[in-house]
Order: sequence, then C-alpha cells, then structure tokens
Amino acid sequence: MKNQWKADNNRIEGTLKNWLTCARKVVVVGIGNPLRKDDYIGGSVVEDLRGRVSQRVYLIECETVPESFIGSITKFKPTHVLLIDAGFLNRNPGSLELVDVLGMADQTAISTHALPLQIFCEYLKKTTGAKITLLVIQPKDTSFGEGLTTELKETEGYLANLLSKSLP
Repeated sequence: MKNQWKADNNRIEGTLKNWLTCARKVVVVGIGNPLRKDDYIGGSVVEDLRGRVSQRVYLIECETVPESFIGSITKFKPTHVLLIDAGFLNRNPGSLELVDVLGMADQTAISTHALPLQIFCEYLKKTTGAKITLLVIQPKDTSFGEGLTTELKETEGYLANLLSKSLP
C-alpha cells in the first residue's frame, strides 16, 4: 500500500508541476468541513501553506462555501486556480488525483459535498480566464469529529511541501 501511495504521488507531482507551467498568479482554494475529520484536508493544506508561499499565491480556506469568494478571486486576477478537496476515488486513503472539473459530467460522483463545483468553476473560468483544476484526495473518515486521520495527515504534509516548492 505504501509503495502504491508513493507511486501515485510521484505521478501527481509531475502532473501538478506541468499544470503550473506559466503560472503567474495562483489561487489555492481549500475546501472542506472542519467538523468532518478528513473532509477538511483542503483547508488543512491551505493552513499549512500560510507563510510558505509568495504574494503571487492567494490562499483561501473556504470550508464548504467557495462561491462566497468569487469576488476576491476575480479581483486577484489569477492565471491558475487550484481547488483542493476530499473526494471518493475508490482508492487508498490519502490517494491524490487531479481532475478537470470543467470536463466532468457529474461532479457529485466524487465530491464529499453537495456543492456544485462545476458551476463555480465554469463561472470562474468565464470571469478570470484562468486554468482551473481540482485536486481530489481520498479520505479515510469523514464522520463528525476534528482532526485528520494519520493517512491524511501524511498526505497533507506531502502536498503542502510539494506546493510550497511548485507554486510561483
């Protein structure tokens, strides 16, 4: 299991760095409910990135309401928008996948939220022209409670380190 996690994350590292090519201004949106354990992985990554990225990166810890930040995202004029959220990939906890949210037929198939991320992203694309992607992380436990499971805490640290080195 550990070797598969490492192989998946090495693949994601290359894909993410490729996606960030030519990025001048990036918005990182951490999505998740802090009262549902691993569901908060997106917010936790954003928390960990604070103080570790340049002013060309706008960090948003939006919990479950990314649409509340449309105005500030548009005002920032990003070239890239990276959403980070827990989602069901039918893989081991902590597995990562970059998903083209604009190309998804049914966003609710993987998200842990009822939030229409596809509509949110379509609007952002029209208003900013930015490249937009969703980084989905397989949770282990999304029951009520606070704090990430051991597997997701490891993924969170890995991802925050990767992003702090890869973002402009």
